[in-house]
Amino acid sequence: MNRINLVTLGVRDISASLDFYRNIGFKAHIVGDEVHPTVVFFSNEGSKLSLFPIHELAADINRDNPPEVSKGGFNGVTLAYNGKSEAEVDDIMDRVVQHGATVVKTPQPLSWGGYGGYFTDIDGYYWEVAYGAEWEFDASNMLVLD
Repeated sequence: MNRINLVTLGVRDISASLDFYRNIGFKAHIVGDEVHPTVVFFSNEGSKLSLFPIHELAADINRDNPPEVSKGGFNGVTLAYNGKSEAEVDDIMDRVVQHGATVVKTPQPLSWGGYGGYFTDIDGYYWEVAYGAEWEFDASNMLVLD
């Protein structure tokens, strides 16, 4: 096993989360109807992201004894968007704020020489938006790690 095909976010309001991610540039494939989707997949470059109602996701893990849904706080997981310039980092951060995200770390020079910051989406998921001058990207806009 050496790949991740899909990252699923359990969301409290799938319609609101769909709007948020569409508004910041994700292209959606909706299962169910547009107003009340069952699940949403995004056709983005690189790995895929999906949205699924959080309580249904917990039940999918174990219907008889689902894991407790977090009441907030940091769960140790972050998602990342790797930009190709400092200006792109700033543009992305401006866009997500316009659509309901909360900046938790303003973009700034980082200790390792890069530039970046963090925001939380409308469900509290932490996203890093960062740029590194040495980074390279493949044809699918995935970060090349050598």
